[in-house]
Amino acid sequence: MTSDAELRGTWRALLERYNGIACELDRRMQGAHGLSMSDFETLDRLMSVTCKHPRMQELAADMYLSPSALSRSVARLEKAGLVARSLCESDRRGVFVDVTDSGREVHADASKIQLAVLTEHLAEPDTTSA
Repeated sequence: MTSDAELRGTWRALLERYNGIACELDRRMQGAHGLSMSDFETLDRLMSVTCKHPRMQELAADMYLSPSALSRSVARLEKAGLVARSLCESDRRGVFVDVTDSGREVHADASKIQLAVLTEHLAEPDTTSA
């Protein structure tokens, strides 16, 4: 049986690991592209959407960000020229978000940074080369 103290210790260790990775991602993404980890995650999710013109509502349903935080993230990406927003002609409440060519270039490089950080922090150590 796991004690309350063990559960809290596991939770705290998870938070420390997450925060360490998140801070490193933020630091490297900011340095290379002026992106926060959340802004990169928004761009990354947009790149993985299968439909041609994803709507903000669809993106919000798949992300951990609140709708207002997502809107601010998309606004920062738009200001940087990485995405473009447009209104849905059939439903003026709907907003489409498309990644620009510049956004695709930044995403390609930032993805390498993300994978490097994740590899450093999450990959199992190679014990066979000792």
